[in-house]
Amino acid sequence: MKVKEIPVSLFNQARLTWQSQKRLEEGKETVPAVVSLASIPSRLGIVHITIRSILDQSMLPEKIILWLHQDLKDRIPKKLSKLMGERFSIQFTTYSSSHRKLVEPLKIYPNKVIITCDDDMMYRKNWLSNLYKAHLENPDRIIGNQTRCISYTDNNELLPYKNWSSGTYSCPNPKAVLPIGAGGTLYPPHSLDDRALDQEVFLKLAPKADDLWFKAMSLLKGTLSVKSKYTVKEPVPIWGSQKVSLKKSNIEGDKNRTQWLALTDYFKLKF
Repeated sequence: MKVKEIPVSLFNQARLTWQSQKRLEEGKETVPAVVSLASIPSRLGIVHITIRSILDQSMLPEKIILWLHQDLKDRIPKKLSKLMGERFSIQFTTYSSSHRKLVEPLKIYPNKVIITCDDDMMYRKNWLSNLYKAHLENPDRIIGNQTRCISYTDNNELLPYKNWSSGTYSCPNPKAVLPIGAGGTLYPPHSLDDRALDQEVFLKLAPKADDLWFKAMSLLKGTLSVKSKYTVKEPVPIWGSQKVSLKKSNIEGDKNRTQWLALTDYFKLKF
């Protein structure tokens, strides 16, 4: 987290923590979508703030589901459990990879719009409504608030991840648009290949890169991804949530590049 982000983070954490759940939810229109996220033990004490930020949206999803490993069943903090009800639920898995935030709801709600997000962010009030507005205009596309372009050299060699250009520019190849999960990604029903649920394969090829796994599954299905044209401020990181993060190892170690090469080779994906 940047130093200048700390006061904004602490202010928003305090604001969300002290608002009553009733005040967060009352009098709001519901969007026909499921919001899904997963968390890990080190963030169990702060993920309630992310849930509250979703309840603080200008429009609410039908359901919010948090996925935890089954070993955490008896360790749910009171601040999190008291949010549970008709709209928000916690469900448990036998595995811990971040893929579960989409893999598991696809099994339960195959015909629903599913929006994934991260467990260490506070999302802006118009985050959900703008994603859904973009979906209505592109009903057959996967929508990302943040995107990159999967980038190759002129000799068709994959560039390092840090050189995959930001989605503020149009990707020369529409198939190369990669939604970034931290900003929130909307998946319309039936937008991924059925192999998306294959736990053995995704843990083998892309164990630390769920964004890349789902991108490969969208290409196998023939579904394009687009960046939402509705500007949303970046989500605010939760102070103290970055002690354990995939971002550092994936980017600094260029593991995103390694995992994308594994996926494109295995599935014979060509750009």
